[in-house]
This record gives sequence, structure tokens and C-alpha cells, in this order.
Amino acid sequence: MELDNRPTSSLLHARLPEVAGNLPFHRLGAAPTPVRPLPGLTIGAAPVWLKDESGYGDGGWGGNKVRKLEWLLPEAIRTGRRTLLTVGGIGTNWGLAVALYGRDLGLRTVLALIDQPVDEHVRAQLARLRASGAEIHRTHTKLRTILTAPLLYAKHWRPGAAPYYLPAGGSAPLGVLGYVEAGLEIAAQVRAGDLPEPSHVVTAIGSGGTAAGLILGLRLAGLRTRVFGVVVNDTLRLDAPALLGLVDRTTALLRERGARFDAPAIAADHLELTRDWLGPGYGHPIPAAAAAAATAHDDEGLDLEPVYTAKALAALLARNADGGFGAGPVLFLNTNGPR
Repeated sequence: MELDNRPTSSLLHARLPEVAGNLPFHRLGAAPTPVRPLPGLTIGAAPVWLKDESGYGDGGWGGNKVRKLEWLLPEAIRTGRRTLLTVGGIGTNWGLAVALYGRDLGLRTVLALIDQPVDEHVRAQLARLRASGAEIHRTHTKLRTILTAPLLYAKHWRPGAAPYYLPAGGSAPLGVLGYVEAGLEIAAQVRAGDLPEPSHVVTAIGSGGTAAGLILGLRLAGLRTRVFGVVVNDTLRLDAPALLGLVDRTTALLRERGARFDAPAIAADHLELTRDWLGPGYGHPIPAAAAAAATAHDDEGLDLEPVYTAKALAALLARNADGGFGAGPVLFLNTNGPR
């Protein structure tokens, strides 16, 4: 199986050209994603800007998952895999992106799905998952998923072509490179004058890979921007040591693949986390998020979903109203995926 010959144009390859032969990359979307001010959401001292990832991806499904797949799918193909195995909730954006983009490259997807609160968004997403061609297993709980995953791996094992396991959200060091790339992209937009250098970038944290990649990419690019992460998942360990450890493992991966660079100093204050907007748990709606989503739609024509991006925006609005971002500006990362 081969990838097509489209230009890669990876900013990471341009910065660390020595890794290009050892870290395949396959562009799946149009970069850079747009940035613009959000005056209708600037309630506080810091001007609010948007980096809109929702349209990223050539088809199927957008959002932050696609950037991770630009590194993960080529690696699966490079190592001769034919089947992708991953996990998520029944409303998983990640699982749908894996199924659709993997299918386009001739890869089969097997999904182990745990339960989450069911609303209109989740019902629609589950219907998309069923239509994607993925093999779906409803494992219901995290424990049953852990017990079932080895059985699914064994079921789809073939000599010389074991299934390629992708952790939830693609948040392995290889997937983290997707948001190292995005951090470099933000820096390029700052240099081009498209965006003032943000004091903070705000993102939802569901598995940690997006935040970890941003931390490393922004530092590689020389920006002082801090990551403000809004934790929306209580089924994974998502504290500062875990995320900074993921940054370290990503740095180690780059060196293993040939990168020669002085790793930027990563300090604890480069990342701030809040769990105040999680609510009862993963996938549970909260009134503040619903209000934030309604405001974003009415005032800025921005469509968010209740599990990740609406909670992240609710946290941003509340912190900015309290002066927590100082003079800013603050950059909101819209990682919503619907197309």
C-alpha cells in the first residue's frame, strides 16, 4: 500500500529536516487553519481570537484528530499494517476520524466503544460510526475495554501485519506531533502578522495530545504562549505531570528518529489546567457550556459541541471575565469536527 504523492509541506520537517526520512507525514487537510478575532466573545481584558480547526481535513471529519492521523496513518502503512484498533466513547470524534481517513488509505478500523451519556449529538455520531465501515464492539466500560482489547488484537492479528493500536484520541508521542505542527503554524501566523502573539491558547483536554503538542511546538518556535487546558475527561489521567511526561516522550521520539536539536526548556508554568468545567464526568453536559455555545453561535457564527469545545469556551469566558488572562490576547482553539 502506498500513499499518494501530494506535497507534504510539514513545518516540522522544515524545522528538523533530518527526521523527514524516518517520520513519514501525509497531509490530510488545508493548512494553515484560519485565525480571526472574536469581538463578540471578548468579555474581559484580554481580546479573544480564534484558531478554527473545525474545517481541517480533506473530507469526512475535521477537527484536531486529523492532525494526529497525518503522522499515525503513514506510520501504520510504513510498518505494513492493515488494521487499526482504537478505543473511545460511543460519540467519539476520534474513532470516526480514524475510520474515515483510514478507509481512504485502505486500512480497516476496529473500534471498542464505552458508554457515555446519550443525547442528540451522540446518537448522530453513533449513526456515523456505524455507517463508516468500522467494526464496532460495544464494550460499555473502561474495564471491559481493557479486557477486550487484547482479544480484538489477537482476532485481527496476521503474520507480518499485526493490528496497529492507536490510544484514545491518538495521544501517543507520534500523534502528538500533529499539534507540534500546529504550534509551529501558530508561530508562523504570528510572524506573518495574521495574529498577535497570544499570552495563552485555550483548548479542551480529552486525552492530552493536543495540549502536549502545543506546549512543545510553541516552545520550539520561540513563542512565550502558555497553554490553558480545560479537562473534560475523567476516565484518563490528565494532570500536569502526565501531560509534561507526554511532552518528554515526544521529544525522545524525535531524537530516536534522528532529530538533532536542543530541546526547549519546558516549565510547569507553561501549562495550566482546570477541572472546574468537567461537570459530573466525561460527556455530561453542563449549563455553562450550553450557554457558551449559544453565545458563540449567536454572536460569532461559531458552532461548538457539548463534550469538548463548549466546556473549553465556558472556561475561557469565565476566566477572562475575572481577569485571569491579563491583557492577553487569548487564542481559543476550536477543535470541533463536524463537516
